[in-house]
Amino acid sequence: MVLTAALRAFPSIFHGAALRLALKTLLLSLMAFALLGFALWFALHAARLHFGWGTTAWGGWAEAAATAVGIAAAAWLLFRAVAMTIMNLFADDIIIAVERDSYPEAAARAHPVGWGRSLHFALRSLARTIGWNLLALPAYVLLLVTGVGTIGLFLILNAILLGRDLADMVEPRHPGLPPIPRGSRWRMGFVSALLFMVPVLNLLAPIWSAAMAVHMLHGARRKIP
Repeated sequence: MVLTAALRAFPSIFHGAALRLALKTLLLSLMAFALLGFALWFALHAARLHFGWGTTAWGGWAEAAATAVGIAAAAWLLFRAVAMTIMNLFADDIIIAVERDSYPEAAARAHPVGWGRSLHFALRSLARTIGWNLLALPAYVLLLVTGVGTIGLFLILNAILLGRDLADMVEPRHPGLPPIPRGSRWRMGFVSALLFMVPVLNLLAPIWSAAMAVHMLHGARRKIP
């Protein structure tokens, strides 16, 4: 069912509303990481001047290198958290478009989520994702020696988190429908986590995942095989 939902969701990423949302999510995510990079560089620069580390030109190069490494690590850990947080704020754009195209009757009965509730879901998603991934960080580091252990743990953990995030996007609009079962939610999150790990494709992962969640919620009632 989840693979069918993902395939049915694929054309939705070329919808005008989806492309606008993808661009908005990407630009806001880049702005967030640019601000994070500046904050990290400023902190390293202040620390270097305070403690007198590397007063030569090499000190500046060290700052730049440390900032680049820090941003690369943050992007690996947090890109999907930041993107999904932003996605939560504007998720109705793609969800409404997919429901109107594929499930017009359900779209007509949908309950608006509202900005306040969307913000609540977005902040809760961000806190949950950062918190659990920080707790898992020592395990990520220890499993580096296995070659695949870090990626495996990352996928399993983030499949759980993404499944919850995606369900939170679509289920509140239809409180009268049965929620997505826990097993299906995890499989949906796993497919989404895989999308986030593929270069270039990860830029489309937020909107593709949101469209997939719509089909997971409504498609079960149509008995998607």
